[in-house]
Amino acid sequence: MRITKQRTLILDIINNSHEHLSAEEIYEASLKVINNISLGTVYRNLNRLVADKLIRKIKANGKNRYDQKNVKHNHFFCNRCHKIIDVFTDYQIPFKDNEIGIINEYEINLKGICMKCLEKEKEKENGIKRK
Repeated sequence: MRITKQRTLILDIINNSHEHLSAEEIYEASLKVINNISLGTVYRNLNRLVADKLIRKIKANGKNRYDQKNVKHNHFFCNRCHKIIDVFTDYQIPFKDNEIGIINEYEINLKGICMKCLEKEKEKENGIKRK
């Protein structure tokens, strides 16, 4: 893989973000550094970085999001607010490699309702309005 300033910038944006950014959000952040970068360049580089396993592509609510791969983690998807939350708990998979083959990598996606949405629901039930 050829290292370009655009590819390096996109990788840095993803690796330094605590969010799960869309291509458009990465493009907007890239424009602040390289004012003539195109959205097509961002998409091509994202596809290459995913193919080279330097970043992860996550499909959430019909939209692709991109995440760093330099720290092992899983994801929690909130069914209400659609937020993606990183989960750093190390889960044990319930089978041995030799039962199905050799496992090189795995990802666990948890789905439910996040604490923030649960708190809003509780406040609503109690008649408390949040500002």
